[in-house]
Amino acid sequence: METLKARNWDAVRDMDSPESVMAYIESALEESDFSNPGGLKLFLAVLSDIARSNGMAKIARDLHLSREELYQSLSQGGNPSFSTVMKVLNSLGFRPALRKSV
Repeated sequence: METLKARNWDAVRDMDSPESVMAYIESALEESDFSNPGGLKLFLAVLSDIARSNGMAKIARDLHLSREELYQSLSQGGNPSFSTVMKVLNSLGFRPALRKSV
């Protein structure tokens, strides 16, 4: 019998098009329950993955932060301000829009 080898999955490897990035962040927004801390952690993890796929150092420079400060802010223990989250999204080329749920 052949032995299976598992490896850690890194979402960054699968973000090879603007469409895959958009699908990843949209699914995180749909799945995140922001009324509890777990929902915010999921969203920040996805945002961190997308930032890593686009060059964390460049985004940090855009925000006038060190790369370590940005990593820490988006980490599981991080608690970024709304302003920081919006700046990261804008740096990634996202322009969040609101729509009323039905």
